[in-house]
Amino acid sequence: MAYVPQRGTVDWDFPTDALDVVEMGLYGKLGWLRRPNSQTREKARECLEKVGLKDYADRQIGQLSGGQQQRVFVARALAQDPQIFLMDEPLNGVDAITEETILSILEDLKNDGKTIVMVHHDLQTVDKYFDWVVMLNRNLISAGPIKEVFTKENLDIAYQEKQRMSIQ
Repeated sequence: MAYVPQRGTVDWDFPTDALDVVEMGLYGKLGWLRRPNSQTREKARECLEKVGLKDYADRQIGQLSGGQQQRVFVARALAQDPQIFLMDEPLNGVDAITEETILSILEDLKNDGKTIVMVHHDLQTVDKYFDWVVMLNRNLISAGPIKEVFTKENLDIAYQEKQRMSIQ
């Protein structure tokens, strides 16, 4: 399992470069107290290339744009080669290039049989990007295939509850 955090939960002043961040995803496979070697560095470089950041490997993570930072964390998750990807709003506040890059990678992962669980709040794109949806508003409203769950009725339930809470 690999996790891609929200950008806001990261210390961007931490003195590490993009390549090191991606290598951190490989520590679990290295074993206790083992340091990265040429193989792990090559794997990390390949993952940076997949997200279009090969030329930014030596750049301090805080010096990258928001979209580039997000792509570094996607590359870190890719390096782990997990079966399940947990992503906390990876498309939030990113530029069009980053969104397109991430969505292309997610499509490839899906085609490879990987499972992707992603928090996403842009209602305009839900039916375009996803096969399944889980609708929540403090409690489960509905879960299942997009055509069955992403309905006006369920959206009304989700947002009526939100309006009711703000009135109280």
